[in-house]
Amino acid sequence: MSAVGEIEQFLYALAPKPLAQSWDNVGLLVGRPDREVKKVLVSLDITEVVAEEASRWGAELIVAHHPVIFGGVKSVTDRDPTGRTLLYLVEHSLAAICMHTNLDAAAGGVNDLLADTLGLTDASPVEEHGIERTGVLPDPLPLPDFLARIKSALAPNGIRYVDGGRPVHCVAVGGGACGDFFPRAAALGCDTFVTADVKYHQFLDAKAMGLSLIDAGHFPTENLVCPRLCAALSERFPALEVRQSACHGEVIQYCPL
Repeated sequence: MSAVGEIEQFLYALAPKPLAQSWDNVGLLVGRPDREVKKVLVSLDITEVVAEEASRWGAELIVAHHPVIFGGVKSVTDRDPTGRTLLYLVEHSLAAICMHTNLDAAAGGVNDLLADTLGLTDASPVEEHGIERTGVLPDPLPLPDFLARIKSALAPNGIRYVDGGRPVHCVAVGGGACGDFFPRAAALGCDTFVTADVKYHQFLDAKAMGLSLIDAGHFPTENLVCPRLCAALSERFPALEVRQSACHGEVIQYCPL
């Protein structure tokens, strides 16, 4: 039988805690480390419905990417979604382990997977322990063809972008909200940057720099790490039942034109 704390240490071996940003909140955030675990639910986020799904299935632990306690939570009541989620976890004896920016930066983590999924070769961190990756396409593509590849590979509900005016060859990726990285991507000689949660002025400035800036969505650019976590946990703890959340998905919708 495996314990919560043992699983946490294994996840830290995959995504070492020192890789997390100083502002982040990672590790065992809810629960007792000595609690025995038979079933683990994996999800990008821990929401009320994900917690309810875990309880219905009989899981003792949820492993997620985004921290369930974050941003200076000052109270735990049923008056807001975060409070209700935390109350549900405690009241139903559900532990929560969250691996966030350390999993973004880790070898084989979010951004290595994103680079590989988009067909980049020679992908590497921009700097030691950095989150973003840069790589190249073996054969440059016109931007519309690269956008079609993103659509096929990540299945986003929509893609926002600006065209920098060059074929796609040298590409930077940063899953989730890495929009602030775009000037660095341009300075490194990248012609394209794939990320999410891009702001209006960032699109304007990127176009002026000749950088194609692509917002493929927060959920689609990061959720690809969940199957990886499921596989790693199942391999290391073969006695565990591990599954990915069936109820959690992209919440942002786009009105068809």
